[in-house]
Amino acid sequence: MNLRGMRAIYVFEMSRAGRTLLQSVVAPVLATSLYFIVFGAAIGEHMAVIGGVPYGAFIVPGLIMLSILTQSVSNAAFGIYFPKFTGTVYEILSAPVSPLEIVVGYVGAAATKSVILGLIILATAALFVPLSIAHPLAMLAFLVLTSVAFSLLGFIIGIWANGFEQLQFVPLLVITPLTFLGGTFYSIDMLPPLWRTVTLFNPVVYLISGFRWAFFGLTDVPIAMSLAATAGFLLLCLGVVGWIFRTGYRLKR
Repeated sequence: MNLRGMRAIYVFEMSRAGRTLLQSVVAPVLATSLYFIVFGAAIGEHMAVIGGVPYGAFIVPGLIMLSILTQSVSNAAFGIYFPKFTGTVYEILSAPVSPLEIVVGYVGAAATKSVILGLIILATAALFVPLSIAHPLAMLAFLVLTSVAFSLLGFIIGIWANGFEQLQFVPLLVITPLTFLGGTFYSIDMLPPLWRTVTLFNPVVYLISGFRWAFFGLTDVPIAMSLAATAGFLLLCLGVVGWIFRTGYRLKR
């Protein structure tokens, strides 16, 4: 395994995050803080506790997931799209670096940035609401697995995209709405039976539910289903990435 080549890609991508610190870290943290102020403080005072958890604390896992999903996809998509846009991706493909090492470099960097961002938002949330984490290891596991899975999705989107508009299409018009409708600000048990059934077809529900269980021991769906959904999505993305490198889809002219 070419560890030096993999490390070079990883370090370059991480250094890019340092150059865009305002966009990569500060903006998501400020946006999440506004959610805490509006929903946690203003609206939360008029909301009853949910499952014995104050509303301000209840929305913390969902807000972290909202940032993690969008940032993982965006970071990984931009990371691989720019080399493709400038043509330097062909130098990477011709270098003595295997597809696995390329994926680990790009996806690993995007996932690392998302995990760091999630922990920063978690620390920020503790300034607004009292927090306790019932299952810290499970929380970290969900955080890492989700970051890796959606970074893989972003990698796929970055290869598929033919323009900057397509890069933003999935994060803004697919992932963000699914996250808002996936129990970020409420428990799906609060919905009417019909809408509760419809919501179960939203894959983000299983991610947020499992992550919330790690905090409070509360879950809208069985924890085994949350783990299976996360692992299944990760394996699906790995399969698609493998197919891309086998066929050269949008990598070879």
